Amino acid sequence: MSTSSGNITSVLKETRAFIPPAEFSANAHVKSMAEYEKLWQDAAKDPEKFWGQQAETLQWMQKWNKVLEWNPPHAKWFVGGKLNISANCLDRHLHGPRHNKAAIIWEGEPGEQRILTYQMLHREVCKFANVLKNIGTKSGDRVTIYMPMIPEAAIAMLACARIGAIHSVIFGGYSADAVADRNNDAGAKILITADGGWRRGKVIPLKENVDKSLEKSPTIEKVVVFNRCNLSVNMKAGRDMWWHEEMAKASADCPAEPFDSEHPLFILYTSGSTGKPKGILHTSAGYLLGTSSTHKWVFDLKEDDVYWCTADVGWITGHSYIVYGPLCNGATVMMFEGAPNHPKEDRFWEIIEKYRVSIFYTAPTAIRAFIKWGDHWPDSHDLSSLRLLGSVGEPINTEAWMWYHEKIGKGRCPIVDTWWQTETGSMMIAPMPGAIPTKPGSATKPLPGIIAEVVDQKGNRVAANQGGFLVIRKPWPSMLRTIFNDDVRYKEQYWSQIPNTYFTADGAREDEDGYIWVMGRVDDVLNVAGHRLSTMEIESALGSHAKVAESAVVGKPDEIKGEGICCFVTVKAGVVVSEELKKELRDHVTKEIGALARPDEIRFTDSLPKTRSGKIMRRLLRDIASGKQTTGDTSTLEDYTVLSKLRQEDE
Repeated sequence: MSTSSGNITSVLKETRAFIPPAEFSANAHVKSMAEYEKLWQDAAKDPEKFWGQQAETLQWMQKWNKVLEWNPPHAKWFVGGKLNISANCLDRHLHGPRHNKAAIIWEGEPGEQRILTYQMLHREVCKFANVLKNIGTKSGDRVTIYMPMIPEAAIAMLACARIGAIHSVIFGGYSADAVADRNNDAGAKILITADGGWRRGKVIPLKENVDKSLEKSPTIEKVVVFNRCNLSVNMKAGRDMWWHEEMAKASADCPAEPFDSEHPLFILYTSGSTGKPKGILHTSAGYLLGTSSTHKWVFDLKEDDVYWCTADVGWITGHSYIVYGPLCNGATVMMFEGAPNHPKEDRFWEIIEKYRVSIFYTAPTAIRAFIKWGDHWPDSHDLSSLRLLGSVGEPINTEAWMWYHEKIGKGRCPIVDTWWQTETGSMMIAPMPGAIPTKPGSATKPLPGIIAEVVDQKGNRVAANQGGFLVIRKPWPSMLRTIFNDDVRYKEQYWSQIPNTYFTADGAREDEDGYIWVMGRVDDVLNVAGHRLSTMEIESALGSHAKVAESAVVGKPDEIKGEGICCFVTVKAGVVVSEELKKELRDHVTKEIGALARPDEIRFTDSLPKTRSGKIMRRLLRDIASGKQTTGDTSTLEDYTVLSKLRQEDE
């Protein structure tokens, strides 16, 4: 579990709490703490009965005969049941008022707009499912999807699900080598891509990357290319074909086939922020139930909502909360191709105003970027359509939470700070916004059916406000089933630390009200003079300073203390950096959380190394702070120049 002894020392204290607005609670699916507590207790007492009742919301082709078969660490949910994921996301909405409801509203980075109703999306999915069949795709085949943020990415995913193919979506920012590695690990037979995709005014040459990747991935037999940017690309005869040409020949009639509840739905390779990627395998019924139920609970979804999750479909957030959860619930999903600061820093606020977005779900790293860019950007737009805000990807520092609450939500929108992982498939800890008072920086309480605890290294629950390790005690429907082609690693990484208990690799504390405060990955904990400190808490203290936009804290070798505290700090626009400011920040951290956490070193930087999903790659910063060469997978790094700039500053 850890090479260090002892629990994590929690030093951050936050006492502010925000009660859900009365009007919001009155109209919410779950209206009070009492209702939440009853739901949670019912699920805890009889989880199989609870999840069986929840599963009635899905459309089954054959009902299950057993809710759960648990042979630790392997679970089977809804044993004997059969359904089709694509039918649950599309066909079920065609026989009522939703058939002409917008399923996807899309805006391309250059400004094009498209709206696909459920009826239109169903037709496109059926046609592309037939394209896949026509080129030899069968149930169980692996299909790589390497595309920009366009509706066709979702269409390809749903078409795979319709015919039982297992998709492996690879984020469009990956290099050719990264694509080849994932193709080979999955043994992919078909690859779906585009000529290119837009990002910050430039075209990413996706097909060119694919061609390079296929020199090293021999299992790919056919490549389907969508014409997004009108690029001149190489098309290899007999292997490559154009999406539009194949669609023109395909029938729109493709009945949904029944698949076993445990039929594999997708493999998703982790982003690489912690090293070697691994293929997380998710199956069908349990995953769909987890994503659809949490999407409805946590976002308090209403029929007229315009819901926008800013993630890419290449990440688990895009899978669960752009495609499967929302479409199963009949939501209207906003989808945007580009970056939040192109052509200007108000692109997101412009989209919210234009399309009257009511639910906005984004990452803390984006929120901190908004803070850095300045309040005048959101202030210049009408954001009154918003009724709920969400946060995902990493723990949110308290000051970013407060800025989000005040500047974007105008103090009237509940914030749902959500904790979950690629491995969990769906949200695990998050507030039900009409029921649970929120605290800045806390994901609040476990959702119904989730038994989450903070424990010591022996698996014993720790006292309130004592740092420990976050674990999940019982199986849940959307859990990963294994690591593709590596069940030994699955058992060792997730289930060997504490018997029959899922180890999240995150540190956390539970306060006196039962609220869980996630403190970041155990890998990111510092061992300072025998005390194990959370980097997130030090980052939160730095973030509370008026001149700081964002920070990342890592350890560096220290002969006396074991590890010293090194802080990489980005300041707000217009702030002049100086030695005096370094001292001011050291003193501020000391004042906020104590001398134990006083930074040994502060380095100012214009930007931090991040994955394209927005996560700070702290292991790269650890290498820089320690004077080491960069190691491990860096294929998801958004801007490679950040590393070189940081190393130049280090010289």
